[in-house]
Amino acid sequence: MRYFAGRDGVRLAYWEIGGGRPLILVHGFTADGRLMLEHGPAAALAEHGYRVIAPDLRGHGVSGRPHDAEAYPADVLADDGLALIDALEVGAGAFDLAGYSLGGKVVLRMLARGARPGHAVVAGQGLDALEAASSRTGGHRKLLVRMASGETFEPGTPDALAAQWISARGGDPVAMSLVLDSFTATAGDALRAVTVPTLVVVGDRDPRGDTAEELAGRLGNARVVRVPGDHGSALLSTELTAAILEFLSSA
Repeated sequence: MRYFAGRDGVRLAYWEIGGGRPLILVHGFTADGRLMLEHGPAAALAEHGYRVIAPDLRGHGVSGRPHDAEAYPADVLADDGLALIDALEVGAGAFDLAGYSLGGKVVLRMLARGARPGHAVVAGQGLDALEAASSRTGGHRKLLVRMASGETFEPGTPDALAAQWISARGGDPVAMSLVLDSFTATAGDALRAVTVPTLVVVGDRDPRGDTAEELAGRLGNARVVRVPGDHGSALLSTELTAAILEFLSSA
């Protein structure tokens, strides 16, 4: 685990495994970089010759989690991602960039803001990744407010399981709520000029995959692959890792 500074000075963390070509791998909402190493594709990617860099997003993991709303301006996660590229001192085309779920949304924002990896992977996302809020945002917000207030949940319910997940990973519901406020929409034509080869990869039972082709169509050079699984299980599938590896090795 290493640290770098966000553009506003907030202390942010990233996890690193393997050696070789740098691959920045961004986790989903309420997760962290360590999860990508322990249960996601990071270890397998490292075994195939990549230096996998898995940041903890602001408000997640061991990165800074201030409770001041001013620390979460619009598009701050993309700001942090661009600061990480600067801290790693990797030039355009000399690294690859991938993200799952919220991580895929962050990758899209970084591309729109000028990041130029050799390859980009947007996983577990559909067209609503370009919106500031999705149909899921309100549910996340309500859950986090209830957690922050100390409310208890009926055992076995979806909210109880989600709260247990967040608590087990040491999540901070106040900080995560503020992260939601920072999400930024991407204009319809903002990505058409992005010619970075991009893979949109989704689980074949993930409803977000219904609009994967539409999302790919907003990019200048993208294609879609479907792998087995829903939004949770697709991340763990060997087919996801295989699809990413095949894509990254393409010209």
